[in-house]
Amino acid sequence: MSFNNQQPVIRALPDHLISQIAAGEVVERPSSVLKELLENAIDAGSTRIRIDLEEGGMRLIRITDNGCGIDQSQLGLALTRHATSKITTLDDLERVATMGFRGEALAAIASVSRLSLVSCTRTAEHAWRISADGELTPDALPAGTVVEMRDLYFNTPARRKFLKSPPTEHAHCLEAIRRQALAHPEISFTISRDGKESHHWPADDAEGRLRQVLGDAFLKACRTVDLGNDLLQLRGWAMIPTAILSDREAQHTFVNGRYVRDKVIQHAIREAYRDQLHGSRQPGCCLFLTIDPALVDVNVHPAKTEVRFRDSRAVHQFIYHALKQVLAASTESAPPITLDRVVSSPFTASQTATYATPTYQQGLGLAEARSHYVSNQGSRSQHAATMQAYTPAPHAEQIAPSSAIPPLGYAIGQLHDRYIVAQNAQGMILIDQHAAHERVLYEKLKNACGLSQPPRQPLLIPVAVTLDDLAVATYHEHRNEFDALGLEISEAGPNTLVVRQVPAGLGRVDAETLLKELLHTLQDSPAQASLQARQERLMGTCACHAAIRGQHSLSLLEMNALLRQMEDTERADQCNHGRPTWILVDLPAIDALFLHGR
Repeated sequence: MSFNNQQPVIRALPDHLISQIAAGEVVERPSSVLKELLENAIDAGSTRIRIDLEEGGMRLIRITDNGCGIDQSQLGLALTRHATSKITTLDDLERVATMGFRGEALAAIASVSRLSLVSCTRTAEHAWRISADGELTPDALPAGTVVEMRDLYFNTPARRKFLKSPPTEHAHCLEAIRRQALAHPEISFTISRDGKESHHWPADDAEGRLRQVLGDAFLKACRTVDLGNDLLQLRGWAMIPTAILSDREAQHTFVNGRYVRDKVIQHAIREAYRDQLHGSRQPGCCLFLTIDPALVDVNVHPAKTEVRFRDSRAVHQFIYHALKQVLAASTESAPPITLDRVVSSPFTASQTATYATPTYQQGLGLAEARSHYVSNQGSRSQHAATMQAYTPAPHAEQIAPSSAIPPLGYAIGQLHDRYIVAQNAQGMILIDQHAAHERVLYEKLKNACGLSQPPRQPLLIPVAVTLDDLAVATYHEHRNEFDALGLEISEAGPNTLVVRQVPAGLGRVDAETLLKELLHTLQDSPAQASLQARQERLMGTCACHAAIRGQHSLSLLEMNALLRQMEDTERADQCNHGRPTWILVDLPAIDALFLHGR
């Protein structure tokens, strides 16, 4: 439409302009082109894919596959808009099971680059090449297809100005390849950068591919996820909370093999980790959701990175509860993460480099160690007898065999009245007494809140608390949540509340301070926070307020009692703010500090 003094005239857009408009939706940068071409190669049934990139994909993207190929008679159609072999009816569109399906990618890419395509079917005598102008010539190629895109945006220089440097664009391309490689471990991927091979990921199983692409450290920091029912399946890996990264890009989520950035899935993951996250850290994971294609719409975004679930709430709850179950489970063997720390040394830098760097292991495997310990202990009565008979001593191994020493060992003292020092079969353990007790209390409160009548402890003398109008209004708005927590509160005037009972297990608490902190917690909660989210925040406040503080002296009996409670508590490896509750310094690390065996 042309807007001037004349009457506007409606005209049909020319085909080349239509294709360039479509390219604006599909081809954002070289990695967008790469993604579309990889999807076509995967849909062709390839088992080997080679990717050649030059200048971050801006100068060249070449995809070579060994798939089924395209017949000579259909090569012209392959470059035509809305031409596809993947859907024929509306029912096909509603149950899309292929990576690509719109039939727009090749036509859109050809409109903003110099595109050529060489293909050979398994029954053809030789291959055929077609260029963007439609010229068809014979060529030589084994069964498969080579798609070559050169000089992206050569005919639309204004768009080229928005591209970043070649290293940045190459990084985006590599991330696009990683996503496809994670989803298709049965395919071998080879990547060449500016004429030199940079990566080769041979076909492997899912775990092997994860190790190839994301590294062994990522795998070691994760627990396996494998849960599902007749409608939904969730498989993959989720990071242990204390190993969580600060980078949201560490989240790799797939729906029916398609990489997506779906808000429903991301929110479910975040919620599952909520009481185990620290600060701005994000839950790292690689998760594959399988669902009936009829229950998910993949045709809601040109780049196909977003989906719409028919029942998004059911999907959210399934993922949320599946991850909560995995994070609390004690059956998965997840070795601790090794953290290198700088240690003061009397040696020079060159001398220090000669010796092994001491390592400190963060407590990530307490649940697993507890399962091993209990299996070696027999009945709980035998366990109790062992505890009562044991007196902490410098040489614990001489008193009880290693199988009789619990995972967190036995306390031998306190450090500055803040940390419990214990020894177990592996070495020395340091426990943050406040963080550990906070998690124990938090889990007890969570279990109690699931009861119709949560256990309470009456105060010997009820505590009257005078509050401002906002605090009183907050209490009236959420009084049912206080009751569900185990608090009994009554009114004694317009601005006075009386605390008569508090949740059982908190010990001796300052009821007035506790009530004020709970009200502040509710006032600071996001307006859209769910009831469950508010309850968890309230329980966290209770646990933090009632937990043992630093600068609090404990007897050995109290220390050991806390260690045993930790061993019987889910998620005891970190407090509900995500901080670690204990670390292990093993004997080899201590020996290295003192140069034993050197």
